[in-house]
Amino acid sequence: MSAINSILISKWTKVFVFLLCLAPVGFIAWDLYQNPTAQADPTKFLEHATGTWTINFVVITLAITPLRKILHQPQLIRFRRMVGLYAFFYVFLHFSTWVAIDHSFAWPEMWADVLKRRFITVGFSAFVLMAPLALTSTAWWIRKLGGKNWQKLHRLIYVIAILGVIHYAWLVKSDETKPIIYGVLVGLLLAYRLGVWFVNRSKRAPGRAIAQPEKLETAETHI
Repeated sequence: MSAINSILISKWTKVFVFLLCLAPVGFIAWDLYQNPTAQADPTKFLEHATGTWTINFVVITLAITPLRKILHQPQLIRFRRMVGLYAFFYVFLHFSTWVAIDHSFAWPEMWADVLKRRFITVGFSAFVLMAPLALTSTAWWIRKLGGKNWQKLHRLIYVIAILGVIHYAWLVKSDETKPIIYGVLVGLLLAYRLGVWFVNRSKRAPGRAIAQPEKLETAETHI
């Protein structure tokens, strides 16, 4: 067993990753405490900071599968569910800031914003799609839904990632560097999955082609 593999399977590594994922909360609190720019408009700062960390964790979640294959470290999969749940944790903070602080629970006003402002429409859609993924993240739900159905549901992460990038791009009014970077990262991660799907499909195709004549021959024999 390699040293890297030993580290990845350690329970303490999982504890470390858990605390590392929680660290942005401390960064945000520290900025609010000592950064004059954040203090000037704390609500907007909280919305932007939690939104940025949401898309960071979505990208990391998408990156785990390619990394475990490229680096030949299958144990990395142990952290994907945790990172995905943290993505929902930060989007929940993002949404809660918008609901409780920005709009003071003014539901009609918020719903009007969802319908009227396209970046909010897209962001709200991403939040709604993330909720069932967080809810069904447990082993019990995998058994309840069945592996294939669970995987189909959790492929919504691809749609969520795209919506997150669009939400960010439409929100930004001046410097679009960060949305472009996120767009490139998400595009590469989705392109990798699409490439793997095409390769696997091409590998299965010859098997089907060989199997069909055998099936036909058997049918003719029975006739």
